[in-house]
Amino acid sequence: MPKYAYKALNKEGQEVFGIVQAESQALAINDVRTLGLYPTSVREARKSDERRARREKRGLNELYFGGVKNKEIVVMTRQLSTLIDAGLPLLRSLNVLIAQLKPCKLRDILREISSDIQSGSTFSEALAKHPKQFDRLFVNMVRAGEVGGMLEVVLNRLAVFMERREALKRRVKGALIYPIAVIIIATGIVSFLLVKVVPVFADIFREFGGELPAPTQFLIAAGDFMVYNWWMLLAIVGWTIIAFKLIMKVHAVRRTWDRVVLKIPLIGDLVTKVAVARFARTLGTLITSGVPILQALKITKETIGNEIIQDAVDKVHDSIKEGDTIAAPLDETKVFPAMVVNMIDVGEETGNLDAMLMKVADIYDAEVEAAVEAMLTLLEPAIIVFLGGVIGFIVVSLYLPIFTLGDQISGM
Repeated sequence: MPKYAYKALNKEGQEVFGIVQAESQALAINDVRTLGLYPTSVREARKSDERRARREKRGLNELYFGGVKNKEIVVMTRQLSTLIDAGLPLLRSLNVLIAQLKPCKLRDILREISSDIQSGSTFSEALAKHPKQFDRLFVNMVRAGEVGGMLEVVLNRLAVFMERREALKRRVKGALIYPIAVIIIATGIVSFLLVKVVPVFADIFREFGGELPAPTQFLIAAGDFMVYNWWMLLAIVGWTIIAFKLIMKVHAVRRTWDRVVLKIPLIGDLVTKVAVARFARTLGTLITSGVPILQALKITKETIGNEIIQDAVDKVHDSIKEGDTIAAPLDETKVFPAMVVNMIDVGEETGNLDAMLMKVADIYDAEVEAAVEAMLTLLEPAIIVFLGGVIGFIVVSLYLPIFTLGDQISGM
């Protein structure tokens, strides 16, 4: 199919250059108009035009810093589902979304997707060119929706799935705000005492001479370090973080870490519940949307985030490939709770596996929220006691020498 280079004006009156594929020049002009643009020039494309179009596309994307927020993807997916369900064709629905968006990276991405569809690509193929914004789960569900002729239904399920996933993240982050704020404020107070208060006392102690108690010597040394070698502390923290990230990229270390995390009291239980909730909701959503079970398990594995639990999903995949059920290999892994295995077993027997997986996901989302609240209930007093101990140690260390100094002064 021939390609046509076009110059057009967008809604803001800015000139846009691009390439479209069409049977004729008249159809190319019509295609440019469907993109929400006003064509001023349309002619057959040359190789130089294609290079220019690629350069301008890269340059346009570089104007916006950062990526696309998950919230923007969720809203876009919900709106696209509504428009298609109302009877609008996919291409026109995309152009409606493009027209209502303010200049941003998502709008440029949607324009590229619209242009790719106009050139003959499917929606899923166009989405797959933007893996940072649309992951394998998104692309495969859209592909299943295209094949099954229920794209609007699949997009609605995707929106619900992402909304629930984001809601869980918000609840966990919201619950962590208070303890993090307490730690930051307390760290600031301790740093102020070490940098401003301790040096003053240290000068007073040095004037009177005499040997200071060990806690006071330690405190003065810590204060001197904060005043004169604070940069070293920042360097140590920074290099520790970098070294940890580099070490965690080693597969053996990552597996060992994931195994240890699962055995830590409270934290291991929380990680397991989060993984089960992700597994159940992702797999249930994919199966409901018509994605084949083996492909659905491969995609689900990538969303879990713990290699030990991922190994369990791999065993389920291999077992199903050989004609077995899901519940049996899940039970053998000893990673998934017995209740989850039994519910999945019942779902397989009754032919309602997708619905049962969604119930498991709902149950474990609530379990995660309860587990986070329980951890914070224990964490808050622990933080207060620890910080109280630190500040108490500083106060006691500063006042311990006063008794010795009193004896020295009285002896003068």
